[in-house]
Amino acid sequence: MKTSKAQQDQTRARIVRTAVTLMTERGYDAVTMKDIAWAASVGDATIYKYFPSKERLVLGYFDLVATEAVATTQATPGFADYALQDRLQRLTDAILERLAPERAFVLQARALLARAPLLLLGDQLQAKQILQQQVQADLEHAVASGEIAPSDFLRVVSGLYGDYAIGVVSWWLHDPSPGAADTPRLVDQTLGILVAALKSGLPDRLVQLALF
Repeated sequence: MKTSKAQQDQTRARIVRTAVTLMTERGYDAVTMKDIAWAASVGDATIYKYFPSKERLVLGYFDLVATEAVATTQATPGFADYALQDRLQRLTDAILERLAPERAFVLQARALLARAPLLLLGDQLQAKQILQQQVQADLEHAVASGEIAPSDFLRVVSGLYGDYAIGVVSWWLHDPSPGAADTPRLVDQTLGILVAALKSGLPDRLVQLALF
């Protein structure tokens, strides 16, 4: 019987959550795809239909995090009326809130990505695309409301948000302040600078100067 997309999404999420549990308990290198398939109640061949490798399964975790963070952001009461900085900050906060209970696993995943940085290139990390779409919608909302002016640079900003989020997560993982309190301050300051620059039209003026 053919499974629906909703059923496939549920199976994919179950595999990811099972992998997180096992890898947190045993470590990344000690867990096999067969271990994950058995614990997730899927066939040994079936798991490879969802994730062709253990590395891609780890990336699938971040895809799931991004999807859930976007859904949480969009469901925030009053979100439709948020200003641009508040919208971007809510999304960033939602990512960290989603990662926080699984910090030990995120540290393992970060170590893996440090050993194999090419995993972050190309279209392998769908999380970047998911976040880009949300940020692009936020920027379009800001343009429509008159908060910022239309600009070709906005597409660049939305495309770079995924890398910004990776940087924030890396900072958060190594934030020595009590309760990682410095991370929210970093997010507030950096997003404040970005939004102020967009409101002033500075990026477009810099591009025009470079072309001149």
